[in-house]
This record gives sequence, structure tokens and C-alpha cells, in this order.
Amino acid sequence: MRRRDCLVRLGGALVAWPLAARAQPLEHKRIAILTGLPRDDPEGEARLSAFLQGMARLGWTVGRNLEIEHRAAGRDPERYREYAQELVALRPDLFLAGGTPAVVSLQAALQRVARGAVPVVFANATDPAGTEYFGRLARPGRNTAGVMNFEARFAWKWLELLKQVAPHVTRVAILRSENSTGTGQVEAVGATLPRFGVELMALGDHDPGEIERGIAAFVHGPTDGLIVTAQLAQAERAHVVALAARYRLPVVYPFRRYVSEGGLISYGSDQIEPFRSAAGYVDRILTGERPIALPVQGPARYETAVNLQTARALGLDVPPSILLRADEVIE
Repeated sequence: MRRRDCLVRLGGALVAWPLAARAQPLEHKRIAILTGLPRDDPEGEARLSAFLQGMARLGWTVGRNLEIEHRAAGRDPERYREYAQELVALRPDLFLAGGTPAVVSLQAALQRVARGAVPVVFANATDPAGTEYFGRLARPGRNTAGVMNFEARFAWKWLELLKQVAPHVTRVAILRSENSTGTGQVEAVGATLPRFGVELMALGDHDPGEIERGIAAFVHGPTDGLIVTAQLAQAERAHVVALAARYRLPVVYPFRRYVSEGGLISYGSDQIEPFRSAAGYVDRILTGERPIALPVQGPARYETAVNLQTARALGLDVPPSILLRADEVIE
């Protein structure tokens, strides 16, 4: 069975490994971490803290038996490549990659120096088994395992939610990454277009200017709506939310933080818990398990958040059925 067929929704279930079962003290290990969000971003700090807390519960303490090297690349592809090469040169025992660009950059750097056996654990990669790159990682011998933040097969729910909260919408733009990963999200939305009776247009996110130009060119009137995919760089959150307000677009977002910052509605997974769950995989690999034996974890659950202030500003009435099942409602 291929690893891409072994996706499991275990959340934190795979984290626990009873410390009492270990006969020997933990050896000193060095982990190199590559992420997008920097530590001075509150969510970037929360993600790293969740990982370190998960490691501490499993007996790993920075300064005692664990050493950490961390780099944050933002959304700059060149910086990802630069930091990946820098971290690979440090020869750590294991890499933690926060997001798809990080794991792709680390794997590329490892291949260049023929160190493909060094384990890479990822957190918050987007639908890795549905992409060409991660499809290759599903072959035996690859040294990668981890926790993804969204499964492409659920992307159609974004369109369903958009039509529920803004039933007048008949033209929808989908803001997606232009890299080679996560194309399954766009395909999943596209497959349901006849059911919802809308036209779909894809917009790129190469840079903030392209996002703004794309949205400005798309908007024609009150029947327009927008879907933001899980691949969009987190650094663009505020920019996209501001554009949605400027053009009075009803938008469905992939993560709750967009809504807390003024977005209309979101459907997606928690972005911090995967780092806590990834600690379980890091622990298991550092103590002897092979990454190839560890199935890719999917999100333990998906959550919905609604911002009623934004809905009122757009003149929308959010159906009671959505409010009843929402995990967070901002009044």
C-alpha cells in the first residue's frame, strides 16, 4: 500500500509514547527548523512553542538533551532555498519543516548534497499526498513524515459555505498558489461548479501586487465572491482581508485567523496543533523508528469561524444553520 493511501486523522493520538517504556536515557540531538512565520509573529511563536511543549512532554528539553536551530523565510522563495542550504550544512539529526515550501526546499537541499537519509518531519504541509512532489515521497526509501493542515478532498466545502452565506454569488475567484503543490484544492472546487451554478476563475499569488491586480480585474459587481485556498502565504492575510473589504467581496478563508482579523468566514483546521502533533513523530524518529513507517496525519478536525461584523458590513445575513455549527462567532 502506498503511503499516500495511508492518510490518517489521528491528531495528537500518535504523539504519546510513554516515557516509562524507555530503557535508556535520551541521547543529545540537534534539530533544524525551517518555517515561514518568524518568531516575532504571534502565530509563529505559538507554533514553535507548541512543538517545544510537545517535545518537553516526551522528555526532550532544550539545553539538556536537545539543541534547536531555527530559520524563518517569510514568503521569499530565495530565502527558503538559502536557509535550507544553511541548515543542511549544519548536519542536524532531523529537520522540522513548517509548511510545504519549507519541506520542498529542505528536500531539494538534501538531494544536492546527497544527504537524503536525514529525516524531515513536516507540520502544516497542504495536502502533500495530492501533489507531484509528495507523491514521489510516497515511494519506499524516502525519509519524510508529518502532519498536513488541509486535505484537498474537502475544498469543495469552501464553495458550499460561500453559497450558503452569499447565495447571490455566481462568479467566484479562487486565490491559489502558483507553485506545483496543492493543485488538488482547485480541482476539488472545480468539480462541484455545476452543482452550485457558478463560474470559477483562478488568481495567482506570486506577490502582493499580483494579488491586488487579479482581484481588481476580477470584480465586476455584487454577484462576485472569493475563495482563499490553504496554500496562500500566511504573510498575505491582512492584505487579502483588506482587499476583500475594499471591494466588498464575500470571502471564504481556509483558517480561523483570517476571520479574527476581519475576514467573513472560514473553514479549515487549527494551525498550531499540527506542530504539537509533529513532536510525536520527531520523538519516534529520534528514538529509532523509520519515517517511512509513519503515515501522514490529516487534521484531527475542521472548524468554522464567522465574523458577524463583517457580514453586516457586506449586508449579508448568515444562516442560523451556520451559526449553530460554528466553532467561533465574532459579534
